[in-house]
Amino acid sequence: MLNTYDLALLGFGNVGRALARLLMAKRDELRRIYDLEWRIVGVGGRRAGFAIDPAGIDVSRLLAAAESGAGLASLSASAAPSDAFEFIRACGAHILFENTPVNYETGQPAADHLAAALEAGMHAITANKGPVVHAYRRLRDLARSRGRRFLFESAVMDGAPLFSLWRQTLPGARLLSFRGILNSTTNLILTLMETGQTFDEAVAQAQSIGVAETDPSGDILGWDAAVKVAALVTVLMDIPTLPQDVERQGIESLTPERVRHAQLDGRRWKLVCTAERDGDHVHARVAPELLGPDDPLYGVMGTSSSIAFESDVLGRLTLIEENPGPDTTAYGLLADFLNAVRQG
Repeated sequence: MLNTYDLALLGFGNVGRALARLLMAKRDELRRIYDLEWRIVGVGGRRAGFAIDPAGIDVSRLLAAAESGAGLASLSASAAPSDAFEFIRACGAHILFENTPVNYETGQPAADHLAAALEAGMHAITANKGPVVHAYRRLRDLARSRGRRFLFESAVMDGAPLFSLWRQTLPGARLLSFRGILNSTTNLILTLMETGQTFDEAVAQAQSIGVAETDPSGDILGWDAAVKVAALVTVLMDIPTLPQDVERQGIESLTPERVRHAQLDGRRWKLVCTAERDGDHVHARVAPELLGPDDPLYGVMGTSSSIAFESDVLGRLTLIEENPGPDTTAYGLLADFLNAVRQG
């Protein structure tokens, strides 16, 4: 017997559209293996507007409308909601996927979107780092009180199973430290600079392929990496940590001359993220490091990411994700969906 789940997507940019396409591609497999059917009953965002249809929105029409910039209100079966909170209350979904832009400083309004979904009886799933850092315990406890799940696998390293690795497959393990490359944009910029591009040329190329934002300062100054470090520490070490608690230095001072001199010496610059537990405290840092060929992070190039964990029961455990994009982020959201309904 098929179990049908109604889905709402708040935020329908590259990641939301990739999720819709992935759901379509996996539909037969989800039916066959998981006895699971789905329909998108609500979708919307600040720019595109909102649409709700309890009978299900045609995904092909939805994608066409979003990609043409025509807006989504015409797909709504009734008067379209005027804002995100009205949308959440009215959509009647079982699961909310919250993928609005990240706010490094407060995690809002995404944190309140997720809280509203949980209060309405939905599972709450996000790729947004902000709520994980700024509202993790509040949302975790609210989810537990409502018998629902708050999941966020795609918040760090896209679809790589960082959080579920510790939540599900390493019971009794205590995370002592981690070290890795967690920001794809800066890693790509540094890789391009090694080919002879200037800093500005490398940034422009990263923007042209959709890796860097129009304003890339959050990546270049190390804020994106600091938020990811704070999220990992907050969840995996259970030590609440904010981005401003992370010692932070970006790559803005790395000139082509410094990159070239490192190459001549057989080394290369990387923006490295570290955290080390010290009792009930943690020392967390994001900063450029000059690495030699013997360092495991030396060969992590382009938009790839890597993280190595040290625990009290295992040796070094390393995950590498090669050249992720919206499709891999979408997979993390799909995995959260399956985990929520199978365990919720």
